[in-house]
Amino acid sequence: MDTIQHNPAKLYNCNGTGVTIVQHKHMKVVGLKGKRQITSLQYTERGSLVTVVTCMSPTGHFIPPLLVFPRKNMKQELMIGTPPGSIHACHPSGWIQSEIFSQWFLHFIKHTKPTKKILDRHYSHIRNLEVITLAQENHVDIICLPPHSSHKMQPLDKAFMGPLKTFYSQEIEKWLCSHPGRVVTVYQIGELFGNAYKLAATGEIAANGFRATGLFPCDKNIYRPCDFPLPSEDKYAAPVNHPALVKTSN
Repeated sequence: MDTIQHNPAKLYNCNGTGVTIVQHKHMKVVGLKGKRQITSLQYTERGSLVTVVTCMSPTGHFIPPLLVFPRKNMKQELMIGTPPGSIHACHPSGWIQSEIFSQWFLHFIKHTKPTKKILDRHYSHIRNLEVITLAQENHVDIICLPPHSSHKMQPLDKAFMGPLKTFYSQEIEKWLCSHPGRVVTVYQIGELFGNAYKLAATGEIAANGFRATGLFPCDKNIYRPCDFPLPSEDKYAAPVNHPALVKTSN
């Protein structure tokens, strides 16, 4: 906080998530009483998972997202309807890779002209020499959140991802209702995600995420010792000299 002079405009959190055309929750349908089976169209391209990298600050500033499509070659039709300024990449797995994160990091620098920032912990971030070099050259501090704590300390997880995926599911249901006889494919993901993103990317949600994690405004007392598992309860727990586990003379 002293480094960034308590300026929320200098604090950012980034995270990746997956969106898919396959929904785990199905919308309700109306059928004849006594009818045991109701036929419905199935989704095509099962397993089409698009990774989306999002980033926000407590001020409500959102960096246009990066979409990673599970394919080798890009088609511009996939980006139709995505949030303005979004960028894309392709990889057969659909997951973010080191070189793809380097691409996103340049995108981040372009939109922030940074001094000091915060990013979450990820292998492609902290083991990426190109990103580390770019960060040093552009005055960016990459701060890794402690492992196994994102459910408590990740602003995007706490406030943004839930509404985003809820709105995304609703957009898929609306699309299916307005296009009877058709199925959702990867070519609709950009538009459906774009509509959901516009609803979720609000200043209130961004501020709530940072407030709930105690990152901004800075709240050192937001967590209690019971929020951290003991070594016997978690094989990934911190060493015994972890601040949350140190016993005082009192």
